[in-house]
Amino acid sequence: MKRYLSAWCNTSPTALIAHSAIAAVFVMVLLATGSAGAEPTPRAPSKIASLGGDITEIIYALGASELIVAIDSTSQYPTEALKSKKNVGYLRALSTEGVLATGATQIIASDRAGPPEVVVALKAASIPYREIEDKNDPQGVANKIRNVGNLIERRMQANDLAEKVLSKFATVEKARSQIKDKRRAIFVIGVRNGRATVAGRGTSADAMITLSGAVNAAGGIEGFKPVTDEQLVELAPDVVIVMNQSDPRHDAVGEAKSLQGLRSSPALTHNRFLGVDGLYMIGFGPRAPDAASDLMRALYPEQSSLLTTLRP
Repeated sequence: MKRYLSAWCNTSPTALIAHSAIAAVFVMVLLATGSAGAEPTPRAPSKIASLGGDITEIIYALGASELIVAIDSTSQYPTEALKSKKNVGYLRALSTEGVLATGATQIIASDRAGPPEVVVALKAASIPYREIEDKNDPQGVANKIRNVGNLIERRMQANDLAEKVLSKFATVEKARSQIKDKRRAIFVIGVRNGRATVAGRGTSADAMITLSGAVNAAGGIEGFKPVTDEQLVELAPDVVIVMNQSDPRHDAVGEAKSLQGLRSSPALTHNRFLGVDGLYMIGFGPRAPDAASDLMRALYPEQSSLLTTLRP
């Protein structure tokens, strides 16, 4: 014992510091792993409340649907989501209690979620609230996919899907460059009391119209706004895109055709009314480039060169 104490006392200060540092690292490793040779405790998988149809679609596309315990009512694709997951209601009309009661351990939400006071309350809750930016352009969709993939630890799958989506958007852009005379279109969200609500600039519908090679005839309007018959006459669209309703008995296209303000429009003269699925067309999830491709085909069916470029 004296021999060891003597050796220790005769050790230089520099060597003592080095030994102390090594010991400290060793202790940190033991604390991190539990004990030498022990297996680390596996982390329990997240239970996700997925708020936003695009968010839910991404998680399903990444093969992680089993992580979802709750969705909102805009999560209509895949159709099994609404059938098998708890529904917390409409994305913009959430309740704090309703979301927290799902037992989720993580909330992944579109930045369109609301109302604002509920979002503030959810962010202050004890479970993580992850907000995903909703940008309606090709890079925005790719970023959205990668961000969700990072949160659910599906980074490789997310990167592969994002690259595939960007490649499809590039094909759509190539086809769009071939369009000479762009048609003027309006996107009708719905008709109520004889007045149509149309999508103006800055909306997801406006972005999709542009991506598909048309011009938004309602681009002088900001956001989603109801318009009068007089305004519809002035818009004089070549094409009217109509969002189909969830009730299949509701003839949304027929309702739009009956609007007085469209009676003299080129769209009615040439019978260019297109019924579309809302989430598919303006949800800007992984299927967004396919939606742009399909809309372009419908807008310009007579242009065979476009059909060749867009052929899968």
